[in-house]
Amino acid sequence: MLLYLVTGRFPILITISSIFIGGLGLTFGNSLISTFIVLFIVLLGIFMTFIISNLLSKTVLKGQPSHFALELPPYRKPQLGKIIVRSIFDRTLFVLGRAVSVAAPTGIVIWLLANIGVNGTSLLEFVANFFTPFARLIGFDGYILTAFILALPANEIFLPLLLMSYLKAGTLVNLNNVGQIGEILIKNGWNILTAINVMIFTLLHYPCATTLLTIKKETGSAKWTLLSFVLPTVCGIIVCMTTTLIYNILN
Repeated sequence: MLLYLVTGRFPILITISSIFIGGLGLTFGNSLISTFIVLFIVLLGIFMTFIISNLLSKTVLKGQPSHFALELPPYRKPQLGKIIVRSIFDRTLFVLGRAVSVAAPTGIVIWLLANIGVNGTSLLEFVANFFTPFARLIGFDGYILTAFILALPANEIFLPLLLMSYLKAGTLVNLNNVGQIGEILIKNGWNILTAINVMIFTLLHYPCATTLLTIKKETGSAKWTLLSFVLPTVCGIIVCMTTTLIYNILN
């Protein structure tokens, strides 16, 4: 399955669309056009899901029966105490525990990369410069690709990570003013191609670490977990390479 829960990705899509689509200076329907762009990106993800599902059913999953049985349990009067206990211990604490176990080490890594440097250049800049040649192929810069990689624990930290990198700050930068975010992005070379490709890759790239851990637990298979990471990422890269190629040809 290619399209994962995108609740953590919608703020990124909406923010970027609002800046680069809604802010193009059009006199009518800016917000409507921005909404349609986000909707189009989501529909693209759904379309890719059907394509990949069909491909898998004819290759890796060929010949494997697919069963889906839904059995309703006997109706019982809800017990408030049990509902609260199960929701807290079986769901909330379980998910939070996994998130913390992944986010804490990653936070340390991010802080070290941003605050340790050589000759005035942070390790984060070295990493971004290393990724720059490949990032250019998909319409990014090295900082964008680095932010995507470091945001593996949670998609929500992508923009704070990127702003931290651009501003050369020592900690994550969280701005609520869309205008200020737009100024920083444009100042660092963003254009309409960058915005579209970031939106596409935001939706199509690998799920967050907590989701991957859940996939590993539910399937009990490292192979399917790895496939869940690689497959959407490869699709995102291919689509972004295609849009970059088309943009360069037209310009």
